[in-house]
Amino acid sequence: MISVGDQLPDATLTLIGDNGPEQVQLSDKLKGRKVVLFAVPGAFTSTCHSAHVPSFIRTKDQFAAKGVEEIICLAGNDPFVMKIWGENTGAAEAGITMLSDAECTLTEAIGMRLDVPSAGLIGRSLRYAMLVEDGEVKVLNKEENPGQCELSAGEGLLESMG
Repeated sequence: MISVGDQLPDATLTLIGDNGPEQVQLSDKLKGRKVVLFAVPGAFTSTCHSAHVPSFIRTKDQFAAKGVEEIICLAGNDPFVMKIWGENTGAAEAGITMLSDAECTLTEAIGMRLDVPSAGLIGRSLRYAMLVEDGEVKVLNKEENPGQCELSAGEGLLESMG
């Protein structure tokens, strides 16, 4: 599992742009930048929808004041679902980047894969939030239970940043 001090591996993620699906290289998003990356088990699932995404909308300005240039939400849902979810929650309007890791490439590479067949969640992510500077993990807050959203909430990550 990824830990503080590690470099995030590169991965090809997807988002829906003006002309449809676009491939995004994670390394391009991270190079020379301070970025927050948070991951959720699934778009429109209860905790992700009602607690996790709203926490980053609430704290976006506080992150910006600390030099964070972009907040990225990552999930194993397809990019079309991520786009609609971003619109539905207000995350898109707030400027949060909604990226799809539908093939679980990054999620598996960093040891964060979650499978809960009984809930219909296969190839998803554990709940976490991290501060990344120039590709290096500076702060990593992972929830012990994917149904919880405290350490990985916007406020929890801000507190860990000091």
